[in-house]
Amino acid sequence: MKTYAEWVSIVTAEVAESLGAVPPESLQQLREGLRGAQRVFTAARGRSGLCMRAFAMRLMHLGLTAHVVDEVTTPSIGEGDVLLLASGSGKTASLLSYAAAAKAQGAAVLVITAHPASPLGQQAQHIVHIPAPSVKAEHSQGSSAQPMANRFEQSLWLMLDITSIQLMDEMGLTEAQLFARHANLE
Repeated sequence: MKTYAEWVSIVTAEVAESLGAVPPESLQQLREGLRGAQRVFTAARGRSGLCMRAFAMRLMHLGLTAHVVDEVTTPSIGEGDVLLLASGSGKTASLLSYAAAAKAQGAAVLVITAHPASPLGQQAQHIVHIPAPSVKAEHSQGSSAQPMANRFEQSLWLMLDITSIQLMDEMGLTEAQLFARHANLE
């Protein structure tokens, strides 16, 4: 049985390897797409969905108009909007449906996935590839000492946090400006 310290080394090394392999130009295109969008809609399922909800919150703190798909207050999507989806496998049926509907309405579809050639990747105008294994994909890349899709989900969370920090810098915003948009009904 491994110790906590051993797991810290294993997990952080895996995540660092995945994050280090994400092409910086794809992240720059992602940030440009988000900054240029009229509104940003985010969606994913499971633990990836939690990451995307947190990212939508951070986009709101940055002053962007962001919505989480399936919330009761989410408006209709249209031209000038971006749908940002995350799926390790790239095969999640509901996300494929969202992508098709968004494209039919003239919105751009951006996808973060471990499998760029997946059905969801084929629907995207832009893909950010996080190399990580997936239990749901037949031809998964690499391996992980962790169960399920932990490595993808952990990498997704940190990549989105780093993306929000880079957006903050590019937009010339301060932490005080972000905090001014923080929820105050707590």
